[in-house]
Amino acid sequence: MTLRLWNTLENKLVDLEPVTPGEIRMYNCGPTVYSDPHIGNFRSFLLGDLLRRAIDQRGLKTTQVMNITDVGHFTIDDVADASGEDKLEKKAKEEGIDPFEIARRYEQIFHDNAALLHLREAHQYPRATEHIPEMIQMIEDLIERGHAYPVDGVGVYYRVHSFEQYGCLSGNTLENLESGSRIAVDERKESAHDFALWKIDDKHLMQWDSPWGRGFPGWHIECSAMSLKYLGGTFDIHTGGEDNIFPHHECEIAQSVGAGVGEFVRTWVHARHLLVDGQKMSKSKGNFYTINDLIERGFSGHEIRYSLISNHYRQPMNFTIEGMQGDAKAVGRLRALRQRLEEAMNQDDEGTDLSEGLEASRVQFDACIDDDLNISGALGVVHDCARAIGRDLPTGAAARQSIDFLRHCDEILAVIFVEDSAPDDVLTSEQQQWMQQREAARAARDWALADQLRDRLLEQGIVIEDAEAGTSWSRQR
Repeated sequence: MTLRLWNTLENKLVDLEPVTPGEIRMYNCGPTVYSDPHIGNFRSFLLGDLLRRAIDQRGLKTTQVMNITDVGHFTIDDVADASGEDKLEKKAKEEGIDPFEIARRYEQIFHDNAALLHLREAHQYPRATEHIPEMIQMIEDLIERGHAYPVDGVGVYYRVHSFEQYGCLSGNTLENLESGSRIAVDERKESAHDFALWKIDDKHLMQWDSPWGRGFPGWHIECSAMSLKYLGGTFDIHTGGEDNIFPHHECEIAQSVGAGVGEFVRTWVHARHLLVDGQKMSKSKGNFYTINDLIERGFSGHEIRYSLISNHYRQPMNFTIEGMQGDAKAVGRLRALRQRLEEAMNQDDEGTDLSEGLEASRVQFDACIDDDLNISGALGVVHDCARAIGRDLPTGAAARQSIDFLRHCDEILAVIFVEDSAPDDVLTSEQQQWMQQREAARAARDWALADQLRDRLLEQGIVIEDAEAGTSWSRQR
């Protein structure tokens, strides 16, 4: 079966057919490095990681690029008026340090968080600040082709009316924009809807020389220039959050096609918004969570990853701490089963041959992944299989077959066999001994002793859960 994805550009499911046979080139909109990335950011980043893993597993060569936006991302940045305060510079002024230092600090936090959540490293992480010459060249090409125009002392604008396909991704055509427009006309622009490619502002801390004056790039031109450099004129997949569809990705198409790159992107894939407790995340509401916030609450990297990928990327996700706790228990059961199987596969007996049933489950799992990354369906297959295995734990060769099935699934999920760096993922030798004694007591139906050992573990913050697939533990949150 071919991997099928929902293409925002066509508004339908499409088969992933590589531009270059045997190879997939993918661009993921990455972090804006002015603060700790939050869970909504990582829901989008994890979409790119799941795609990468699915493509890798299917034997295609993958080239994955994720940009680092370290200049030009504004608090207010719509297609009509890319004015407002630069978030990165605001942070630099608040802390009284160089904006480049701010950018590097939060870029490292992003990489640390990505490692905690077991994202595979992209092949390139281009920084916007290191690709100014490529952006200037693209702007010059757009001016030459009639798609852009300079304004003395202001910068360079994209001439939206010159691009007939504008609105092809978002549906925000010029006709629709103008019919509902409340934008004040800026006399420096030919149209209220033209957007900035290069900006001149003496107050901006990050500046570069250009043919139009010393200034800095607009947000949208960064991704067009960097994707062209690393992936070529036409590539396979571009991902991001749904908030990127307009204006950012719409403007990318206008810039890249306008500069002569051709088709630009075959398939656009977007993750829906993440809510917290049914509301948009807000620090003032107390429902704003970064990855580090959840780590400090006692959750591990694989638990956070499991929770953020368990809901289909095209469905809005409502994150709650209670839901996170339930997800931690669910993934804990899978990891506990893995540990039991690893012990059982060393036994001498061959056990019952499970290959036929496990192969059927593997086919079901792969079909879910091929069906627009249906992770929730894939997890259902894994948990159903895990319960069946746990009811009558196989040994020897049959246990190894079961381990192989779980490993196959975890090439995509990355929650069962991964090892977190946090020490909270490990029991002390004494706690491990109590766990073993409790298992022996349960097997002997000595429920009083089993309860006593459970309570002893709970006093140290270890929560025990008994299920068909086996006994698992988690930290008390």
